[in-house]
Amino acid sequence: MRLLPQSLFGRLMLVLASGLIVAQLLSAAINLVERDSVLIRTSGMQPAQRIADIVRLLDSLSPAERVRIVGILNVPPLVVSLDRAPAAEDSESTGGAHAAMISAVLRTALGDDRPVRVTMTGTPPAWAPGPAGASGRFPAGGPMGPAGMHRFSPNGVSFLIQVPLQDGSWATFDTQVTQESANLPWRVLLTLAILLAAVLLLSYVAVRWVTRPLHLLASAADELGRDINRPPLPEGGPVEVSRAAHAFNTMQTRLVRFIDERTRLLTAMSHDLKTPLTRMRLRAEMLEDGNLRERFEADLVEMESMVTQTLEFMRGLSNREPEQNVDIMGLLESLQADNEAMGRIVTIDGRVSRPYFGAPQFLRRCISNLVDNAVLYGKKAEIRVEEGPDQLTIRVRDHGRGIPDSEIENVFEPFYRLEGSRSRETGGTGLGLSIARNIAQTHGGDVRLRNHEEGGLEATLTLPLHRA
Repeated sequence: MRLLPQSLFGRLMLVLASGLIVAQLLSAAINLVERDSVLIRTSGMQPAQRIADIVRLLDSLSPAERVRIVGILNVPPLVVSLDRAPAAEDSESTGGAHAAMISAVLRTALGDDRPVRVTMTGTPPAWAPGPAGASGRFPAGGPMGPAGMHRFSPNGVSFLIQVPLQDGSWATFDTQVTQESANLPWRVLLTLAILLAAVLLLSYVAVRWVTRPLHLLASAADELGRDINRPPLPEGGPVEVSRAAHAFNTMQTRLVRFIDERTRLLTAMSHDLKTPLTRMRLRAEMLEDGNLRERFEADLVEMESMVTQTLEFMRGLSNREPEQNVDIMGLLESLQADNEAMGRIVTIDGRVSRPYFGAPQFLRRCISNLVDNAVLYGKKAEIRVEEGPDQLTIRVRDHGRGIPDSEIENVFEPFYRLEGSRSRETGGTGLGLSIARNIAQTHGGDVRLRNHEEGGLEATLTLPLHRA
């Protein structure tokens, strides 16, 4: 899926973070359910027990004394009144589990079978300050003074509880559970959030610690293509990482040994081929036929060029010259002067403001091969230099016929030549573009070809300005 992270680090972090978030949400849901259950029991038992005590006290008093005692007991959030009519019989317990809990606890505390009517509303009582009770006055017999100034929470849950006394009159109790007990447990949520953040941070460190060796291994494999003699990987860390690093270092050692053996063999072949080529050149000079002698000498020059370029390509540029700051503009102008001395047309457009860190002789040969192709097959070479923040681009365009699009990648293959280039005038071994791309890739760049919109073939050399 495209939405999934592409890296192993991203996928591991996604799995861990998703699992932790789901686990924390489930934990929070369980805590909320348990908390609500405890709050229902607690908020129901406390007012119910106090109401039961007040009912027993009122049962033992005369009507006159009840009024006086009610005036004393009227302290919010529990207000008592004796002059209110009882609610309908079918509203004995209205308000869900919370009201049923208070009703059950109240019956248990009274210890008799008298009816208890509990009604829960979402608004403050009519006598409470606010929209439902703008007067702010308590019922008859209510307390005066500071206690009478108590304001109920406008977001609280109000209960109307009515209990019959022994003489048949009814006592009405107005109370309210404040919103404070019904709010979300911010401390619990904050604790869960801190725990989640801490675990995610530890997961990030752990996953980064686990995946970093893989990143180093991938970087080393990429660097190996540019520099076979790069330093070996450290073989420390966990057993699996150490074994992978050891296997990579062993592979690198074998590759270096193989390339060195091949280079020594090819060097010996190059030395041995010089002797017969020299003898053939001497024998060609002894030919009396001048035309035949010129043909032999041209064949020998071409053969020597093919042998030299083939050996250099097969060495794979293993003998890397030291890298240093290269004046690209000076290199291009030097190539331009050399080609103009041979009667070739080479132009340069653009400037490079800073030096490029690379192998100067390899870069010169890379660009020289592109210029040679442009001049040989396209009459002249137009060089354009473009310097970006992270990349140096050198375009070499000719004015020839171009090549078929299907052949663009094929011409980079060693010894591959188009039929049109197999002529005595152009020569070539089919290695120029292969060597140019090899040098560019050694520097972390590349060489691409395309048929220009205005005609001719354009070779684009890209070189990174910042390399690891």
